[in-house]
Amino acid sequence: MSQEDYKRAHQEILQTDRWIIDGFGCMETVWLRLDEADTLVYVDPPLYVHFWWVTKRPISGMFKAPEGWSENRPILKSSISSYRVLWLCDKYLTSRYREYIDRARSSKSVYHIISTEQISQFVVAIENETNFEKGATA
Repeated sequence: MSQEDYKRAHQEILQTDRWIIDGFGCMETVWLRLDEADTLVYVDPPLYVHFWWVTKRPISGMFKAPEGWSENRPILKSSISSYRVLWLCDKYLTSRYREYIDRARSSKSVYHIISTEQISQFVVAIENETNFEKGATA
């Protein structure tokens, strides 16, 4: 997808009532997305955990493509690129994200997840909330 198409699609998504966007995207859109969102989920474990996740991906990918992985996307090449991105994000963006999250607490629902245990707890909480909402509307 061209950068222009990406930005156009991104803007169209932000103008809808409900959306979920996962991931970084690009610098031109990330802050727009964060400003527009009413809920932020920031998965922020220590850097070594992110490196471990990236390391596991090509190992497990030898046996089975990761869930949601596009067919033509090379796992090894993408994983090597991810190491560089992780390092750069940690060096230049992580502190900015954390500051943004701290400020956003006054106007948004914020989930700042800093451990793998908290990820599991968050998933269970969301599943329980979703099941409750389904039961309430039935």
